[in-house]
Order: sequence, then C-alpha cells, then structure tokens
Amino acid sequence: MTTPRPETLAKLTPVLTKRWLSPDAWRIGTYEQLDGYAALRKALKAHPDDLIQLIKDSGLRGRGGAGFPTGLKWGFIPQGDGKPHYLVVNADEGEPGTCKDLPLMTHDPHALVEGVIIASYAIRAARAYIYIRGEAVHAARRLRNAVQEAYDKGYLGRNILRSGYDLELVVHSGAGAYICGEETALLDSLEGFRGQPRLRPPFPATHGLYASPTVVNNVGTIASVPPIVLGGADWWKSMGTEKSSGPMIYSLSGRVANPGQYECSMGVTLRELLELAGGMQPGHNLRFWTPGGSSTPLLAAEHLDVPLDFEGVAGAGSILGTTATQIFSDQDCPVYATYRWLEFYHHESCGKCTPCREGNYWMVRVYRRILAGQGTHEDLDTLLDTCDNILGRSFCGLGDGATSSVTSSLQYFKQDYLDYIEGRTAPKLSEKTLVGAH
Repeated sequence: MTTPRPETLAKLTPVLTKRWLSPDAWRIGTYEQLDGYAALRKALKAHPDDLIQLIKDSGLRGRGGAGFPTGLKWGFIPQGDGKPHYLVVNADEGEPGTCKDLPLMTHDPHALVEGVIIASYAIRAARAYIYIRGEAVHAARRLRNAVQEAYDKGYLGRNILRSGYDLELVVHSGAGAYICGEETALLDSLEGFRGQPRLRPPFPATHGLYASPTVVNNVGTIASVPPIVLGGADWWKSMGTEKSSGPMIYSLSGRVANPGQYECSMGVTLRELLELAGGMQPGHNLRFWTPGGSSTPLLAAEHLDVPLDFEGVAGAGSILGTTATQIFSDQDCPVYATYRWLEFYHHESCGKCTPCREGNYWMVRVYRRILAGQGTHEDLDTLLDTCDNILGRSFCGLGDGATSSVTSSLQYFKQDYLDYIEGRTAPKLSEKTLVGAH
C-alpha cells in the first residue's frame, strides 16, 4: 500500500463531504453546528437574479454527467410568465459504478435540502421534488427525515425564516428504472406516466413538469449551492481548473486497496487518486478503467495522467460523466466487462426507440457467442456497425452510453476479442448461454 505524498494529499478538498464523518451528521442539530442553513439565511436576503448570477460566476457545472453550466440552466427559466415553476432533483443514481449521490443523501441529507431551498428561491419555484431511486430505501428514509426536520425548524413551508418565501418539498421514490435518470423520462414518471424520454424541443426550461418551466439538476449540483453562497464564486473557482471549477466526488471501485469516495479539486489525475486510495490491490496492475461510469468510453493505463475534468477527459476521447472510476487490472477481461455492462443497458432500455431496443438486444447475443468460443471475425464488424446505428440515432443518451464500452474496448483491446475468436483464450461462457442467441 502506497502512502500519499503531501502534494497529492493537498488535492483533497472536502466541501460536500466535510460533514460525512461527524457524529449523527444526518441530523439537523449537527448540520446547524457546521454552517448548516447559514447559506439559506444569506440567500434569502439577496435578489433571486443575483443568486443566479453568482452560480454563473462560480462556473458550477452539472454533476450528473453532462456538465452543463448550472447558472445558465437556471437563467433559461422565463420569469413573469404567470406559470408555476418547479425544481426537480435527479436522485435516481443507478449506473454501474456510480456512487456519489447516495452516500451524500445518506450522510448529509440537509446539504441537499438547503441547496433545494436556495435554488428554488432563485428560480422562483414554490414547489420542489427530489426523485430518488426506489431501491435506495435507507437514503430515502434519511432524506424524508431531514425534510421533516427542516419543516419543523421553519426552513420549509410558509414564510421561510420570515422572508415571505414559501416552498413545499416532496421526496418521491421511483420504481427503480435506470431510464428515469434521463431528465424527461424522470418528469414523465413523476407525473405518473411510464418513464420514457420525451421528444425535445420543447425543453424542460419552458415545458417541463406539468408543462411548466422546470429546472432538473443532479444531487451533487444542488448540494454544491450552499457552499458557493457562503464562500463566494472566487473561492469556488480557486479549486479545480479554469473551465471545470470546484471540487468533485470521485468514486473509486474495483482493484484498488481502499475503494470509496474521494473529493478532490477537478483536474486530479487517476495516478493521484490511486495514490490517495492506497494504490492497486497487491498483485494487480492497472489495465483499463472508466473515468465516469460504465456509459463512458474506457481508458487504458496510458491515460493515468489525464486531468479528470470535463475538458481533459474529453481530450482523451472519453467523458467525465459521473466520475465513477472503475478500476480493472491485468487479471480482468475487457471483453467480459463490456458484456456485463451491455447486459445492464439491454435490460434497462425502455424500448421506446428501435436502435437502442434492438441494437443492445443483438449485441448481447454477439458477445455471448464470442465469450462462448463461437464468435467469428465478422462479429467484430457487426458490433461496430450496430454501435454506429445506435450512436446519435437513439431517442436519448442511454443508447449512446451503451455503445461507449463496446467501441472503446475494440479500440484498445481488439486482441482480447481475437483471442476468444481464434481459440487462444478459453471460453468464459458455456454453450447453454447461447440458447436463442443466434
């Protein structure tokens, strides 16, 4: 196990995670002792437009994967339109390897609640929703308790802190569909319909929840708002890089000595993250990894020093995504890993569009043939051709994300595929998995 150097330890910037290890961190008493709701008091004295400008000035970008500028999204909401405005928090975290929102809601739910109140005030919303994944029972319980504590203390409800501002906050548990992490599918689910993506335009900013102006933000994005209000835009920009400001929670899993969440300034490298996590597990050497979850293109050991910010990862040919860094070693098979991810996307496809519904169905079967030792060289062309027909042609980003590991694993590890096809690697799947696969 490696010991981090002082300069690497300096990369740790606990902002969203600073309260996680405090006793009873999820209770309002602990939260209030550690700056809790101080940002709300400050925000309610400011004009809503000034808060939107503050978030713009901070450079905060969405923590849900797309990295869209948060202040710009808030500014899209039309004002004086006579319609109700809504804030919806996307807490439907469910992608393989992604684990930053659930621990945040479990250990520090009031950070999200306070962020919701400030953001709702800024966009003039009188009602807000937190849409949480149905399986996240413990996190939802903590969150509902925090919301009730906030109501009891006067931070929610009517005339919040005697400011004249009213807000109702509802925690809604979904049915556990990954597709509901897509913002328009989430809105349909919240309205009581089947969770499927909507055709855009119109966009949620003007026609969102109940056909009204709506902001949809990730948990990490909204939880970042109170620290920015307290610390200011310049303080926030002092962490991270010029175009990717602030800290980010990086979730390390896989072949690392100490997997977990590491909050660092954006722009940290995987080499530094591995150093903080105690290095690779004994006997394992890094071979491939995901910078932002299973829906982002794989990177290889040669990318150890790529800055993990939006621009740096994009320059390496991948996406920062949800900063879920899944680490694989020389004892792991990229073909099999891709197959397991693809099974997930095939299972979670909502079926609304043909490219995603049919493409993932058939790619799973091609992978089963290859891993059972019955693949052909033509199968590799079929995979690439199928990805080409899914990417940019599916109704939402689920189809695009499903192709990422397929194309990138073929780019970096084509020989592994050939070893299965040409018989140098023993089959990983039995022939019985091929029933109906031809």
